[in-house]
Amino acid sequence: MTVLRLPLFLLLAGFLGLAGCSVHQPVSLYQLDSGSPAQPAQSAGMAVLLGPVLIADYLQRETLLQRQPDGSLQASTDGRWAGSLSSDINQLLLRQVAGRLDSQRVVLAPATQGFVPDVQVLLSITRLDSGESQPAILDAQWRLIDRRGQVRDNRIVHLQEQHAGGTAAQVQAQGVLLQRLAEQLSVALKPLANQPPIADAPRSKPSREKPTAPAEPEKQPKIPMASPIRTDMEVFRF
Repeated sequence: MTVLRLPLFLLLAGFLGLAGCSVHQPVSLYQLDSGSPAQPAQSAGMAVLLGPVLIADYLQRETLLQRQPDGSLQASTDGRWAGSLSSDINQLLLRQVAGRLDSQRVVLAPATQGFVPDVQVLLSITRLDSGESQPAILDAQWRLIDRRGQVRDNRIVHLQEQHAGGTAAQVQAQGVLLQRLAEQLSVALKPLANQPPIADAPRSKPSREKPTAPAEPEKQPKIPMASPIRTDMEVFRF
């Protein structure tokens, strides 16, 4: 009996070992590639308030999602985001736009007190994903608000990037899409750098004309007083 139990014990131990390896299989962590943006040199460049940047709900998680051929999304089994994806997107866009505008005055919303932007960028990203056999796709929309509060540009963007198929290649392709988005956004921002200053409201000057005298009240016609004339009869003459 002892001879028979020993192989079974070894076989069971082998299965448990394989199960432990599958459970503790390391998962790769990924961050978006922000490229090599130029370091902005102008401390008095264009003032841009970037944001709020709205990210689709399904992207606000650490899970790295894979687009399937039927359009569905499945969680990746071999990788996830290293932290907040929305934070990565914000930082990538900030560095790219600041470098392309050569301005140190590009900040993320909310701005600090006293910061007066030349332009505010309202950006919404509704899709950013890819799959092993699906290209990386980015759908976004932006609005540019000038210092007078007027909408100067409104654009809907659809970008697509092919990749080699692996998870690392997909993440790299998604980073390239965001870099292209920042490039198009910077091109739209540059014409708004030389806005004329907002003129102060004209102050009313005191009038030099002499004040008109108040109209005198209309004089009522005087009614003559009756004076009696002495006759045999009293007759009043007016």
